[in-house]
Amino acid sequence: MCGRFTLGEVKGLTARFSIDHPLVDVPRPRYNIAPGQDVPIVTSDASRSLTLMRWGLVPFWAKDPRIGNRMINARSESVTEKPAFRNAIKARRCIVPTTGFYEWRRTGDGKQPYLARLKDERLFGMAGLYEKWISPQKAEMLTFTILTTAANDLMADIHNRMPVILDRREEERWLSPRPLDASELEELFTPFPSERMEAYAVSPRVNDASVEGEELMEPMKRASLQAALF
Repeated sequence: MCGRFTLGEVKGLTARFSIDHPLVDVPRPRYNIAPGQDVPIVTSDASRSLTLMRWGLVPFWAKDPRIGNRMINARSESVTEKPAFRNAIKARRCIVPTTGFYEWRRTGDGKQPYLARLKDERLFGMAGLYEKWISPQKAEMLTFTILTTAANDLMADIHNRMPVILDRREEERWLSPRPLDASELEELFTPFPSERMEAYAVSPRVNDASVEGEELMEPMKRASLQAALF
């Protein structure tokens, strides 16, 4: 799964994702984004836009928006079948910009957080879906979820799932307004190559969603890591 991620490179969003309609107010860098928080999301209709959306998809048919708390991830293997996602996968696909995501490895004393990111690209995109939910008072809320797939060789030692990371060459296809067939989705959902990624242990301070700061992305010192694992 993907339960936290970073977006430390915000000034480069417009250029990196070829945005035609950027946000009026540039968001601040974030290093511990948690479910329920607002995030800049890339969408494409006639043109590409950046739009703030809340993490945790609320289906348009939901009676209670709190269902979004359980919809932060969508399994790629069943996304076309699940009622919460099967409409969005056809026409409401989006890109979730990030500079890295956190995953937790089980240890004898609990869980050790790791940061995973790309070696050659500071800013990259995860595959997402979004929905517009309208409250009984007619207020609109845009929400999103991050798709996950089986872990690649690098991530498998940490967790059995990972986000669907989009290769730059596949971003245009993912954002296409047309439905994608089963073979296209299978290709897009293939785990990202291990050799293009790195992952390392970080401070357990990231466990607290209220903690922020670029230092959360720094590698954990070896002595501290050994103490945490053993």
